[in-house]
Order: sequence, then structure tokens, then C-alpha cells
Amino acid sequence: MTVTPRPEVVAPHLTIDGELVSTSARIEVVDPATAQPFVAVPDAGADHLDRAVVAAQRAGRAWRAMPIEGRQKHLLAMVAVLREHLDELAPLITLEQGKPLGRARGEIESGLRSCEAHAQMQIPTEIIRDDAAETIVVNRVPVAVTAAITAWNYPVLLALFKLAPALLAGSTVIVKPSPYTPVATLRMGEILQDVLPAGVLQVLSGGDALGAAMTSHPGIGKISFTGSVATGRAIMASAAPTLKRLTLELGGNDAGIVLDDADPAKIASDLYWGGLSNCGQVCAALKRLYVPESLADDVTAALADVAASVVVGDGFADGVIMGPLQNKPQLDLVRSLIADAEAAGADVYYRGDAPDGPGYFHPVTLVRGVTDAMPLAAQEQFGPVMPVLTYRDLDEVVERANASELGLGASVWASDESRAIEVAGRLEAGTVWVNQHPNLSPDTPFGGIKQSGLGVEGSLHGVLGFTDISVLRVKH
Repeated sequence: MTVTPRPEVVAPHLTIDGELVSTSARIEVVDPATAQPFVAVPDAGADHLDRAVVAAQRAGRAWRAMPIEGRQKHLLAMVAVLREHLDELAPLITLEQGKPLGRARGEIESGLRSCEAHAQMQIPTEIIRDDAAETIVVNRVPVAVTAAITAWNYPVLLALFKLAPALLAGSTVIVKPSPYTPVATLRMGEILQDVLPAGVLQVLSGGDALGAAMTSHPGIGKISFTGSVATGRAIMASAAPTLKRLTLELGGNDAGIVLDDADPAKIASDLYWGGLSNCGQVCAALKRLYVPESLADDVTAALADVAASVVVGDGFADGVIMGPLQNKPQLDLVRSLIADAEAAGADVYYRGDAPDGPGYFHPVTLVRGVTDAMPLAAQEQFGPVMPVLTYRDLDEVVERANASELGLGASVWASDESRAIEVAGRLEAGTVWVNQHPNLSPDTPFGGIKQSGLGVEGSLHGVLGFTDISVLRVKH
């Protein structure tokens, strides 16, 4: 097997007010394929954050006053320069996140397509009344400074998903990547200083203390966060004293319901990748698969056939389709969930091959005989394991699928599309897919209900989340 050499990595800097800034305090970043640190990045403190907020506020005056066409041109300039650096950034994602190199490139390209799509959007002005007595206009004004806090599963993609709408709306942005995966995002921040005015985009790496300081900082008006439900709750509490605007894209435990007319061979590949893309580390992955008892054997066999084609290994090796889990705590969690299910009587009917280590590799694992009460189904796994649950009655399985505090996504799989759409209308989720899972696009809002989050990303709806309403009333 051919392995692409790991790149030599020069530690990237913080970007504050257009300048590259280093720190004496450092955070070691671990390569999940080797379990060894490969670089140490700056660990920003409260003083760095204060400087960044002052710069963002100052830059924001001109940025929000700029005609939207100017901000659109800057978005397209971002796309152009990041495409020039694609071959540099993709290996950094593989190094820190673990995903195969081709999928790292795909992550960046997806983020760039989002920027391009946002560069075509316009922010509407609504005229409520315009008569002889009075004119009433509803304007959208940008939130002054946005803090964008991203997760470790798609570090660059999630940053671009937040940057594009915020910058278009006229907000300046301070990005904090996960301390597990800060390298590519920091380097992206360095690159983008060449095409954005100083202070418009700044990137600060740091640990939990930096995140807490951002969510409580009086100079920050908006938090856009992707991550766990527990952290989302903490952010809400920290942001409450200053009434910050929030977009929280939190966890999911998405249910997929296969109806009794589905063709297992036809849907198996989409079912599999709906759950186990990116090593299962996807917030809106299919995490609970409900199958009619009459189709259980056929569906599980078809899933195993797909799983057998998946090569697990180092993301720099040719032919590898799935890399390691990103970090040791997540590996330990996935192992414990599977062990608990086995101890409770579930059947691990397929376990693939994976390197022994020292990286955080885990084999593709398919489990049947799972019940709703087992933690493997009751909580988000975020790993390469798919629990298969069976049902007899459609009304009952809809109730089971909805019996979760989370509501990010769900899906229905069937040959009869109209019947699937009817069932989809009964599921409690921010997005319900039919014969697919998940599928996101920048022209479509994406977000959760229940405890899966607040607000949406994507589309004009997502852009407006970075604005406040300002009403102008003129008496004639």
C-alpha cells in the first residue's frame, strides 16, 4: 500500500488585527493515526481575545457600511485564494482529523461551494407600509461581532459554514477551532489575511477557558457554535447575562425508518454511508436504523456486504476509505457502547478489519438485536457503529423514533415515495430525508429542534441569523 509522506508542519499563528501572533503557552496537536503529537499551536489567553474583539469592532464599522456587493466580492476572493492552497490545507486536515486525504480535499471544496453560494445571496428589505401617512421599512442590521466556535469532525468546513453567512451579513468574525483540530483553521486564517481587511476575520486557538471567555465577553454579540449538547447548554448559560444571539448546531441521534416495501439491495449503500461517513463522526448521521422484522435479515446482510468493501487505515494511504476516530476519548466511548450492548444481549454480527494501533482506529461494526433502552441506541455514538433495531407496527416505530430529546434529522426509506412522505411528516426533526440521509446544501436551512440546537445554518435563513431587525418609521 502506497502512503503519501506526512508533510512537515510549521506551527501556524493566531491572526489578530491582520497580524500573525504567537504565544508562549502552547497546545500539542495529536495525529489520530499515530497517537503522537505533530505540532504545538498557540494557546490564546484573555488578552488576545480582548485585542481581537477591539479589532473586530473597529473593522466592523467599515465592513457593515460596505455595499453588499463588496462583501460578496470578498467572499469570492476567499474562495479563489483557498483553492490555490487546497493542496496545502487538505493534508493538514488529514493530519489532525484523520480522514482520508481525498475526503479532506472534499471537505474544503464543500466549504468553498458554500462561500460561492452565499456570495450570490441578497439580504431583503421589507416595506410594511408606504402611503401618504407613513412609511415603515424593516431593515436587517448585522450583529457587530460574531464568535464562531467549531467542532473537530469537519474543522475547515464548519468554519466556512459560519464565515460565509456572517461576513455576507456584515458581521466581523473571530473563529475558535477545536483544540483537537486547530491547525488547518489557523493556517486558513493566515492565508485569508491577504484578501480581507484587518480585523474582519481573526482566528484564535485555545482550550475551554478561551471558549468560556468568548461566550461571556461583552464585546461579542453573537455565538455560532457546532458541538455537543452539553457544551451548547453551557454556552447558553454563559451568554445569558449579555443576551447574545445564538446559533447552536448540536448533537443528533437521527432515526432512519425502513418501510416494508423497501428493496434492501437498492438502499443498502445509501443506508451505510448515511450512518458511517467520516467514520460515523457526523452530527446528522443515521444513528438508529429501524427495520421491519420481515426485512431484518436482508437489510443486515446487505449492510454487511457494503461494510466488507471499506478499508480502514491511515488517511495518507492509497485505497483507505475510513480513517481513525479523531481522539482517544471518542474511541473509548464507542468501545464502551458496543461492549455494553453485547453484554445486554445484542449481536455484533459484523466487525471489520482495522489496524491495531497505535492510532485511534476502530473497525466498522454492525449490531443487531439492539433495543431502544441500550445506550448504543439511546445516545449519540459518533463512531463507526450502526445499531439495527426491528419493529412490527408502523405507528409504534414512529413513536419510538420520536422518543428522544434530540431532533436534528431523520429519514424514511421506501419504494412508495408518497407513503414515505406521509411517514416523514410524522417525524420530529429539523430535517427529514426520504431515501437519503444526510444531504446538505447551502441553499437549504439546516438545524435541529428539541435539544439539537437553536437556529439554522445555510440559506438566507442562516444569513439572517447574523442580523437583527431594525424598523424605520417615517411620519409624513
